[in-house]
Amino acid sequence: MVKAIVGANWGDEGKGKITDLMAEASDIVVRFQGGANAGHTIINDYGRFALHTLPSGVFYAHITNVIGNGVALDMQKITSELRHLAEAGVPTPNLMISDRAQLLLPYHILQDTYEEERLGGHAFGSTKSGIAPFYSDKYAKIGIQVCDLFDPPRLREHVERAVEVKNILFQTLYHKPPINAEALFRELLELREIISPYVGDTVTYLHQALQNGKSILLEGQLGAMKDPDLGMVPMTTSSHTLAGFGCVGAPVPPTAIHDVICVTKAYSSCVGAQTEPFVSELLGEAGAELRRRGGDQGEFGATTGRPRRVGWFDTVATRYGCMVQGATEVALTCLDVLSYLDEIPVCTAYEVDGQVTKSFPVPALLSRAEPIFTTLPGWKSDIRGITDYQALPANAKAYVDFIAQEIQTPIKMVSTGPKRHEIALHP
Repeated sequence: MVKAIVGANWGDEGKGKITDLMAEASDIVVRFQGGANAGHTIINDYGRFALHTLPSGVFYAHITNVIGNGVALDMQKITSELRHLAEAGVPTPNLMISDRAQLLLPYHILQDTYEEERLGGHAFGSTKSGIAPFYSDKYAKIGIQVCDLFDPPRLREHVERAVEVKNILFQTLYHKPPINAEALFRELLELREIISPYVGDTVTYLHQALQNGKSILLEGQLGAMKDPDLGMVPMTTSSHTLAGFGCVGAPVPPTAIHDVICVTKAYSSCVGAQTEPFVSELLGEAGAELRRRGGDQGEFGATTGRPRRVGWFDTVATRYGCMVQGATEVALTCLDVLSYLDEIPVCTAYEVDGQVTKSFPVPALLSRAEPIFTTLPGWKSDIRGITDYQALPANAKAYVDFIAQEIQTPIKMVSTGPKRHEIALHP
């Protein structure tokens, strides 16, 4: 059986914690898309970790952690993550890296940085991790696969071909120094020796695991609003953030995915450019207070440290996110954060050009959307760490039930704190 854990919104929903929790009863965890441009924060007995590429099952000895072919593999970042785990006393994880994954290279990061610089006030708010240039090269067929590292003549040819294109771009458009192809080739050979023990045929491995009845978790990065087809174009990432892409980026057969757990916060948060539409955004002192109280150490990006934009729960966006993800259930995180409020607004509809709608609009209309709120009573008591759903205050349970009704998807898990087992199961 395959379960996918994905985001309903803009990312930062708490997928790492849910994957870490559910990995306990799984055999394999697979990262199937994205790169080191976003992090999953996990708090456990070893400490607090922000994983950027490693799957969230790395803290369990019984788990095989797979980096699928759909991932943008930054070899420097992943070696740094492995070193950080070792320094924290985490046992060496069981890790497999797909030999079909493609490499995110230093020139991708440079291009990402140069392009944001060139765009100036019209920049996309990129993390400058090289993601957009990486996926552009992948589909332009000038990417380099992990397997190419083990065929030096082929690797040299691919590096030289890619660098030729990059140097024309760097020198002509960005007026920056050229890349040295030979130096990059040598660097890749050195990094190859570090990751070579982990490289394998993950495609065959996963299909055999399914035949043997193994339990597999697919771990997605970011959320539905960041998908380049169905999200808030162009303020998206460059890989597909939907559970369906696990059939390509892991890969597993479409018929093998039985459950899709969509993760969403009890309020909204988003990292990105201020020009990105964020309908239920909360500004001013009230926004600063929610940001300070949010997450496990405030609402700041796990990768960049940038302050996240925050807002009230948006049922229009979340219902759409659950729909395109194919959610079979929802995990609601950070409910405990809202305990300080006397009343809690929830965005239940948009007004666009004078028309009220509960359907999520296309990007061309989204910037003109205004929120319509329904206000619910708060519960004004500390619920941190409650694991018995029935022990929650009546108004907290009413808030959960209201959201479930509005997003038309059952909420099965409610997180009451950032630690692994601070979860209440909704009956």
